[in-house]
Amino acid sequence: MNILSFFVIIPILMLGALWVARNINQVRGVMVAGSSLLLALSVYLTIDYIALRQAGATAEMLYTASISWYEPLNICYSVGVDGISVVMLLLSSIIVFTGTFASWQLKPMTKEYFLWFTLLSAGVFGFFISTDLFTMFMFYEVALIPMYLLIGVWGSGKKEYAAMKLTLMLMGGSAFLLIGILGIFYGAGGDTMNILEIAQRHIPTQMQEWFFPLIFLGFGVLGALFPFHTWSPDGHASAPTAVSMLHAGVLMKLGGYGCFRVAMYLMPEGAEMWGNFFLVLTTISVVYGAFSAVVQTDLKYINAYSSVSHCGLVLFALLMMTRTSCTGAILQMLSHGLMTALFFALIGMIYGRTHTRDIRFMGGLMKIMPFLAVGYVIAGLANLGLPGLSGFVAEMTVFVGSFQNDDTFHRICTIVATTSIVITAVYILRTVGKILYGQVQNPEHLKLTDATWDERVAVICLIACVAGLGMAPFWVSDLISESVEPIIAVLMK
Repeated sequence: MNILSFFVIIPILMLGALWVARNINQVRGVMVAGSSLLLALSVYLTIDYIALRQAGATAEMLYTASISWYEPLNICYSVGVDGISVVMLLLSSIIVFTGTFASWQLKPMTKEYFLWFTLLSAGVFGFFISTDLFTMFMFYEVALIPMYLLIGVWGSGKKEYAAMKLTLMLMGGSAFLLIGILGIFYGAGGDTMNILEIAQRHIPTQMQEWFFPLIFLGFGVLGALFPFHTWSPDGHASAPTAVSMLHAGVLMKLGGYGCFRVAMYLMPEGAEMWGNFFLVLTTISVVYGAFSAVVQTDLKYINAYSSVSHCGLVLFALLMMTRTSCTGAILQMLSHGLMTALFFALIGMIYGRTHTRDIRFMGGLMKIMPFLAVGYVIAGLANLGLPGLSGFVAEMTVFVGSFQNDDTFHRICTIVATTSIVITAVYILRTVGKILYGQVQNPEHLKLTDATWDERVAVICLIACVAGLGMAPFWVSDLISESVEPIIAVLMK
């Protein structure tokens, strides 16, 4: 059996085991065993992939396999990975593993919660290994549907409103995607949905002009593209901790991955025609998200708008269409996934103790819960791009690659986008200073405890990944850049 199929089979087996689990300890045992197995599998895949490339493997995608599903439309279960897919699978497995420990104390209906959480994970893994458009779209929908229940049932605040808004906006994006996928299918001859085969053909220019914006918008909605980003802050603010981690850390990356792998790779002329229009929207996303974070007082809304800005930077870098900028975009997806998962984990842990996310009523937490406070400082420094942490590597690669375009329009957009670095420093340092230092605002907070062992596992793993990527980025960068090259070659024709 193809190794990639285990990324779908393991979550399915976890669903069955969770279904028959009789108590919370059995549920926890299934989740720890399954998420650990997925993490080990992704680490093995990464090491083996690097070894195959070093041994001279030249195929664009490795570990490929295809099984016919529906012959009249040539729909197949087709899988394969390149360096981009490999790092996305690694990111997803890390977030699922740490999210399990971040949800260790979740009640009520723990079993049902983890069932939907695992189904969401299965959709994410299936999306990243798919090389067939229909299969990719199917897993995309599997990843989106559980979000409604996870937020609507286990969320907080205006959870029903947030869940419905998120679902309706993302399903609207899915409608655009479905139309665009059908356009690509018939434009490529109507006899295959395999991405690698379609990439070898030429979709008529007029069809690219019509269907590129549909695909880019469809995926861009999930990537928080302005002005379709409004679901994101409400969804993040209402979601339970691990769902926020998986949502911001992985699910939003489906948007950038899809824009690059499907929209830009299969319709390069459409990308050329529409690139500047979407570049303006992504520049707005980057700056607007950062400014919006400055005026928030809710910890989750601060991080949610920060995610709008940083995910906007992913689409911004992709549209610059240089090898360096696109490598930076993938690095940014990986870096943001890790640090925003760390942020949401810490925010959930702090909220579980203080019962507030309003920074106006928090202070002096460094004295009360030093482990969580230090973790929050590290996450903040990564977010504002401190050298030695993942944010610096990703953002500098994005901006250097973007400035390689020698025309005035692209360089002005790059200069405008770089202002987000300063704005990010403002809201991060302001928040850290407000909640961690100074006087304790609520005397009841003096009775609070620091992180438990399960919370420490999640936080330490994420901090290690953020620091590891920041201090040793070159193996990841090399892995990504060689997989970016074939797509850039198509875009530059």
